[in-house]
Amino acid sequence: MSSHILAGIDFSAPSPQVARRLIGVTLLVNGVGGRIVEVEAYDREDPASHSFSGKTARNFAMFGAPAHAYVYLSHGIHWCLNFVCREEGHGAGVLIRAIEPLAGLEQMALRRGLSDARLLCSGPGRLGQALGVTRALNALALGAAPFELLPRKGRVPVAVGPRIGISKAVELPWRFGLAGSPFLSRPFR
Repeated sequence: MSSHILAGIDFSAPSPQVARRLIGVTLLVNGVGGRIVEVEAYDREDPASHSFSGKTARNFAMFGAPAHAYVYLSHGIHWCLNFVCREEGHGAGVLIRAIEPLAGLEQMALRRGLSDARLLCSGPGRLGQALGVTRALNALALGAAPFELLPRKGRVPVAVGPRIGISKAVELPWRFGLAGSPFLSRPFR
């Protein structure tokens, strides 16, 4: 099996396609994590993407090989986890926005300073904190420790809508989520 195919997903595909397929996949970082319930796709031709203006010291991992992590610091406080898509050099990825916590809940609660499972990983900053995401994970392969991706089981109902918290390309329906999940960062409309 190729290193860019994980959990039954071809990460060399366009980011919206990868994003949709990630809903229901289990993500673990050092054994802590859960089922992915919300993501957003980004591409270098998308003005809301970090890769839109080209490769920089901050976003170099986004231009790397597919099925690798791209980690960035948002607003100077939150580490956010993305999965790199497309061919090396393209600059596309999927932001992991929310998971349903299933493994390592005590550790997540300790890292987040709260115990409400619905608030542990609902939003990319919360998710990063709960999973212990730091810059040290940037550019690492998703198919090796500390990451583990497990295939989704069966069909999952996927909701689609516009991305959150951006001011450019807001009309693109590149936010995907598990329909009806109470663990989303925001409901779909």
